[in-house]
Amino acid sequence: MTSAAPAQLHLVLGDEEFLVARAVSAIVAEVRVASDNPEDVPVSRLRTGDASPAELAELLSPSLFAEDKVIVLEAAAEAGKDAVTLVVETAAAPPDGFTLVVLHSGGGRAKAMVGALQKAGAQVHECAKLTKPAERADFVRAEFRAAGVRVSPEVIQVVLDAVGSDLRELAAACSQLAADTGGKVDAAAVQRYYSGKAEVSGFDVAELAVAGDRSGALEALRWAMLRGVPHVLLADALADAVHTIARVDSAGRGDPFRMASGLGMAPWKVKKAQAQARGWSPVTLGAALEVVAQLNADVKGAAADPDYAVEYAVRRVAELRA
Repeated sequence: MTSAAPAQLHLVLGDEEFLVARAVSAIVAEVRVASDNPEDVPVSRLRTGDASPAELAELLSPSLFAEDKVIVLEAAAEAGKDAVTLVVETAAAPPDGFTLVVLHSGGGRAKAMVGALQKAGAQVHECAKLTKPAERADFVRAEFRAAGVRVSPEVIQVVLDAVGSDLRELAAACSQLAADTGGKVDAAAVQRYYSGKAEVSGFDVAELAVAGDRSGALEALRWAMLRGVPHVLLADALADAVHTIARVDSAGRGDPFRMASGLGMAPWKVKKAQAQARGWSPVTLGAALEVVAQLNADVKGAAADPDYAVEYAVRRVAELRA
């Protein structure tokens, strides 16, 4: 018995980027598995809302040799009248070898396209944003289920509390937990791996670095970068921590409240920097100032890989303090 051929027409409906990307990847993988030449299946993308009718017509034209190919039409909700007509006509009778994937938010000026594609028999992939807590809980439950793991409601809530609401991060967390625990995921395991990491900031990273906690700083940095904290903010936080210690250390010992006005800092910040400065010397502080100065240039375009530049700077500052 042979398996059914993949659908030729797909409607990816919604604007949750992670779900949309996942749906498109799954469709492409399915087509390639069914193809006689999986490595030769091209994937063409075009923003329907920006394309001219001529560009769209050329892309949707049948291939002379009916080779397998996937056509992904993005931003279909913004398509003009002529583009909508062309897409709907092609969807009604896709040429041999075509797999047509239409990405549509569900609204926009081409809202009527959704109904027309559904009427044409499109396989619908629901990718709407998950705005309610219950929807995100269902998503986490489904991710664990896909990994072959059954979890309690408590585990789901702990994951959401620790990781946050970003679906990409939640999916990665579920996959990692399932792999690292051998499928035995309980609340203690989630807390051990993820608790307290959801809101890591550049200042958290900087404090660990200037304290000499190299492993802690790098772990916090990875979480901050996973959460999307911009490179510039990470660099600014590290620079502020180093500069603050340098200024307070150069001012000498004294009452934080009396020193605060002269340094232009809050008394608590002076007191904190005084404690941090005990592990630094003029030589290591000078080296750390050079590191953060270079990092400032790196994150503003000097470095080819800003991720590496930030990680190197954090590691180097922590090593100087250690």
